[in-house]
Amino acid sequence: MIKVVAPMAGITNADFLNKVIPYGFDVATLGGYNLDSPTINASKKIIERGRKEFVFPLDEIFTHIENEINLIKKVNKNVKVSANVRATTTQPIIDVGNIKKLDIIELNCHCRQKEILEIGCGQEMLHRDDLADFISNIVDNVKSKVSVKIRANVEEVDTLKIAGLIDNAGADFLHVDAMKKGANEADWKLLSEICNNVDIKVIGNNSVNSKDNAEKMIDCGVDGFSIARSLISGDLDFNITDF
Repeated sequence: MIKVVAPMAGITNADFLNKVIPYGFDVATLGGYNLDSPTINASKKIIERGRKEFVFPLDEIFTHIENEINLIKKVNKNVKVSANVRATTTQPIIDVGNIKKLDIIELNCHCRQKEILEIGCGQEMLHRDDLADFISNIVDNVKSKVSVKIRANVEEVDTLKIAGLIDNAGADFLHVDAMKKGANEADWKLLSEICNNVDIKVIGNNSVNSKDNAEKMIDCGVDGFSIARSLISGDLDFNITDF
């Protein structure tokens, strides 16, 4: 079972990850990072209204990510390092995906901040007609594994269809925030349907804040699960090495 510490805006840097990896995580995710002018400018607007974000100048971001990867690998040699990124075109994502020692490049099709959606990134990417080509171009041109993080049940998006598209595009991992509007828990039914209909490795996200919910997620058929909010808040009430 793959256990991933997932990104939360402005929090999952190397210093934080090196503190939590020893609790039993197999994959540590940096980011999410903005890799081009549109995503950087959108995140600056998000910061102005009080939300934390990672924002670095274009001439610094790639060096910063590489340094963060090296800081993690120096302390936790066996952990896989992932970088969750946003960009309006594939080239900057490809550039990061070829950074030495990066194990996984993760395309963010998940963020729902309005400033990111307005430039066609985050979960808005799930509406793109060329999403399969976008992903395939990354897959074909990086040395790292490729993950795509999506939000489930996005309005006017068929989540099962998108999962199949990502699978067929050649990605290695499908990271699913199994969010269900109006519910206090993950959409376990949809997550099970995804796992039963794709060959890609599925990482489940959402509601892994208790042993019972971790077991529910595993019963859905996932290959692993990710934790972010409950870990950061200190509300996690079970030992992840039990799984």
